[in-house]
Amino acid sequence: MAMDLDLKRVHRQLSTRRIGRDLRYYPTIGSTMDVARALAEAGEAEGVTVVADEQTAGRGRLGRTWVAPPGVNLYVSILVRPTPATMKRLGMVAPLAVAEAVVAVGGPAVTFKWPNDVRAGGRKLSGILIESGFAGNVPAYAVVGIGLNVNLDARRYPEIAEIATSIAQECGRTVSREDTLAALLTAFERYYDCPDGAAVRAAWRAQLETLGQEVDVTFGGRTEHGLAEDVDDDGALILRRTDGTRVVLPAGEVTLRRPS
Repeated sequence: MAMDLDLKRVHRQLSTRRIGRDLRYYPTIGSTMDVARALAEAGEAEGVTVVADEQTAGRGRLGRTWVAPPGVNLYVSILVRPTPATMKRLGMVAPLAVAEAVVAVGGPAVTFKWPNDVRAGGRKLSGILIESGFAGNVPAYAVVGIGLNVNLDARRYPEIAEIATSIAQECGRTVSREDTLAALLTAFERYYDCPDGAAVRAAWRAQLETLGQEVDVTFGGRTEHGLAEDVDDDGALILRRTDGTRVVLPAGEVTLRRPS
């Protein structure tokens, strides 16, 4: 039977100054993103983190739903107040933090599927959603949502059995959600605070499985086909079309699939 999170255990292992120090825990919630956004708009400080055992209205990118059985996964939303430069790196910081946390609790090395999926063994392990608020042209806040399959047995859910996995499923044993959460938040703060944006981009790029693949990218009602050649400094995908021309596709506006 799944147990509630032991917050004392999380805090004992947390090595951060801001991220996760104010941890708002809900056994059941509609959406951690909605609660974190409300906290941001109410003026709460950077680092407030909302975590839940179960979401009844959780959402992923482009409005997709996230399979969320209670007490086996982590559903986390982190409030940050980034500079414009840091804002552009959030889509790199979050997957890097997930990757480090997975390995820290004995899970496998992972890869990233552009723009926002973390994968293990060719299946989705984690999804990331970033929502933001602006004051004029300057970011006022961002909420980084992370859904991470920790002890989910995806094989029990026919709709995701072939496309999803979990840390436990990959390593063959139950994994501590508290240890995973502490490692995730600690790694997130370190990458978020890193002054060397080029180093963060290089670490993220090194784990991008999408690069070098022939892909279809669907966005704005049309589809581009070509070679996923590289990513730019902001994380946008550089696609070389079959006619040799290039197009730059911003992260956050596309869905990606390998052509059949």
